[in-house]
Amino acid sequence: MLNNHLKTKVMSRKITQESVQAFYNRAKFNKSNMSVEITDEGFPLLKLHGNTIAGKDYEGTWITDAGWPTRTTFERLNGFDNIRVNTKKGQVYLNGEAWDGEKVYISN
Repeated sequence: MLNNHLKTKVMSRKITQESVQAFYNRAKFNKSNMSVEITDEGFPLLKLHGNTIAGKDYEGTWITDAGWPTRTTFERLNGFDNIRVNTKKGQVYLNGEAWDGEKVYISN
């Protein structure tokens, strides 16, 4: 059974749901092009093709496009609660605000 935070993301691909679920549960995950690794401090890192696109640390949860502003990267990031990454006329937007893809904290 999926946690409540995934119920609103019914349009996400199954691999996105599974990897984000593993991230929230701080559980190792490895399937296809996605993985979740756990740092020595016990924090999760979400990786797409080996590139870290989300993580958690002492300051909170953060996301980045890791230099790969692709539809796949955005679809994976959209698996997180209250996150909407999209492009319009070549500009990337995070929750309606222009975003350069650099690391940004999304929660404490």
